[in-house]
Amino acid sequence: MQFPDYRPRRLRQNDAFRKMIRETSLSVNDLILPLFAIGGKNIQNPITSLPGHFQLSIDNLAKTATSAHQLGIPAVMLFGIPEHKDAMATSAYARDGIVQQATKALKDTIPDLAVITDVCLCQYTDHGHCGVVDCEIIDNDATLELLAKTALSHVQAGADMVAPSDMMDGRVAEIRDILDDNNFYHAPIMSYSAKYCSAYYGPFRNAADSAPKFGDRRTYQMDPGNVLEAIREVMLDIEEGADIIMVKPALAYLDIICRVREEIDLPLAAYNVSGEYAMIKAGEQMGWIDGPRIMMETLTAIKRAGADMILTYFAMDAAQVLSGSVDCEWQG
Repeated sequence: MQFPDYRPRRLRQNDAFRKMIRETSLSVNDLILPLFAIGGKNIQNPITSLPGHFQLSIDNLAKTATSAHQLGIPAVMLFGIPEHKDAMATSAYARDGIVQQATKALKDTIPDLAVITDVCLCQYTDHGHCGVVDCEIIDNDATLELLAKTALSHVQAGADMVAPSDMMDGRVAEIRDILDDNNFYHAPIMSYSAKYCSAYYGPFRNAADSAPKFGDRRTYQMDPGNVLEAIREVMLDIEEGADIIMVKPALAYLDIICRVREEIDLPLAAYNVSGEYAMIKAGEQMGWIDGPRIMMETLTAIKRAGADMILTYFAMDAAQVLSGSVDCEWQG
């Protein structure tokens, strides 16, 4: 078909036509809201690098999660900031750990809200790395048992799903085994399968107090230049029992999301990470960009690339736009 017989603009001339032929639609059901739990009562510490987000004591966490649930957001991802840190991350798998307490409170308060818990050790170790350290080397196999214990403790507290983000080899199988051995065979695993060593995580590390005290995470997180390695990582996690695969970050790795989508038929998540959120918020605050429109365009791009669900700090803002309670002419 060629001009003038075919004119693509015919189907762009009004909003009704544009809606009828729209290939990618964003829904509130696609959104997962990350939340940061901290000890104490009536605490709401602003996270300066994530405007609009806070470290929340469990009472305030429940209020925020309730608001998210009322907006139709189906799930939250819980991160914890513990009072105690040590070399073996004992607070990560303690029965009264911050994530364990927060999980129980959320399930008691909002039973229909899906609680997903991040399974990693970086927030709980005094050195800030995601695994056990031996002479400044991350000991992969010694870490697996601790990750599995952490995942089990989360599910015992009521978590609906666990999400290992550490990037240790073999951790999905270890977690699947311990859950099945304890009759939690129904609990799914959302694996951070293709998690890149990215500078986009900066604001999160400030929020979770999880920056490494020495070195970096390049020996376990992926090299940003690699594509085929991401496919191998994904396939390994599927073989080990992952139920949902995640790519992180999202915006700078849309090509990875697309490639993974072409290779697998499992549900695919993407994490619209803290740096991606912070840049848009900063541009909006400076008056340089239309923040709400760019937010929605960004989330639509992630969905268009192939993600079935998006973890995003924009979840509540986007849900308000999608519900029509906030005016934002982001399509058409």
